[in-house]
Amino acid sequence: MTAPAHPAYGQVRPVTEFASVVLRDNPGLMELDGTNTWILRAPGSPTSVVVDPGPRRSKKHVRTVAEAAGEVELTLITHRHFDHTGAIERMRKETGSIHRAHSIDFSHGAPRLTDREVIEAAGLRITVLHTPGHTADSTSFLVEWDGQRAILTGDTILGRGTTVLDPRDGGLGDYFHSLNRLIVEASDATLLPGHGPDHPELGPIARFYKAHREERLGQIRQALDDLKLTPQQAKPMKVVRKVYADVDEKLWPAAKMSVKTQLEYLRTL
Repeated sequence: MTAPAHPAYGQVRPVTEFASVVLRDNPGLMELDGTNTWILRAPGSPTSVVVDPGPRRSKKHVRTVAEAAGEVELTLITHRHFDHTGAIERMRKETGSIHRAHSIDFSHGAPRLTDREVIEAAGLRITVLHTPGHTADSTSFLVEWDGQRAILTGDTILGRGTTVLDPRDGGLGDYFHSLNRLIVEASDATLLPGHGPDHPELGPIARFYKAHREERLGQIRQALDDLKLTPQQAKPMKVVRKVYADVDEKLWPAAKMSVKTQLEYLRTL
């Protein structure tokens, strides 16, 4: 039987021998097709690991995940945004699993995650990589089994398009560092993103992301020169109107968030 292709709402879609995904039906500007909830389990393992339960009001979604996952020994969280964390309580009630995140706010029943921590669970080796930039708490998980590797990136790298840097606690300097780290440590790993389709290798996607950010930064520098403004003087929306003039205005609020973080970055140089 052929596995369903992305997007496959409400279905358990196998991606690798040890990773399957259930796509929540919550499409949107930031969520793309919806939030991916990942189920990790080595072949033959009696337990599983779940990554990102999804948004609130996900009763059916969580039940589908729980039925497919069986005994969940651990639930991991990639970052704080509500479309990944809203269903934490329902997942706890449905499976009884502990939850761990970089933030103590989303860690229940066990300590918060630490960078380079190695977790042995569900027959897998999972290395925690703190990859801030999209948010300060953004975390990726490098999963290894029988010589195979996959990397869960949350919203740090998406399956299509590019990610928005949250100006509340995200930052471009951190983001560049995180992209470089992922390129060095996981280029050959299968990309399992928080939104959008999976990809056979992270490397080409991560390098595209880095080049795109560098190109946008150059465009913002040029816009500032044209407007005769310094990064300290510039208002994000004024820059958006110039740099994103050819982009649908519905996307400008998201562009404004990224421009704000890029201006903050330029102010530090």
